[in-house]
Amino acid sequence: MKLWAALSSAFAGWRKIVLGDAGWRDHFAFSAPGLVTAILIYFFFAFLAIAFASMNIGMPGLGGIASALIVQGLSLAALALAIQGTKAALKSTQPMLDLMVPGTYALVFYLIVGAFLSLIGGPILLLLWVALGYLLYRLARLATLWSVGVSLAFAVLTVLLLVAMPVTLYMLSNPAASPI
Repeated sequence: MKLWAALSSAFAGWRKIVLGDAGWRDHFAFSAPGLVTAILIYFFFAFLAIAFASMNIGMPGLGGIASALIVQGLSLAALALAIQGTKAALKSTQPMLDLMVPGTYALVFYLIVGAFLSLIGGPILLLLWVALGYLLYRLARLATLWSVGVSLAFAVLTVLLLVAMPVTLYMLSNPAASPI
């Protein structure tokens, strides 16, 4: 039940982030256990998204589930890379948890909505990327002292990494795409 309480609290926190309410921090646990909870929730929904996507063809085996979860985990890696890259470029001392914990819950939203929008397909997913970028921009504006431009660049970088990492790995792992 603690996971559902954390998810409910994160939803309330994100509503306050979008509205620009200063009390948004009260809804997130900015600690290592808080990050672990967010990551567990993320992978729970990633597993559900895999099951949802597999309804027509059958659930993959343990190896297929593991590899799909690793691919889904790339989103967390993309978020962490964007945070660290932005911090390094600015020489910022901003704690990573200030962005990583709420950002992980934004990725949960991305997973849930993306699973349903993938049924519609194609161009509608662009709107999801724009929505995620806006959420990340709002988070950067409220959680950091970064300027509008830096916050926007952080959001764009994160979304680009989210989209590019799985596509790049797919292209590298597909023998038909190999230049040799």
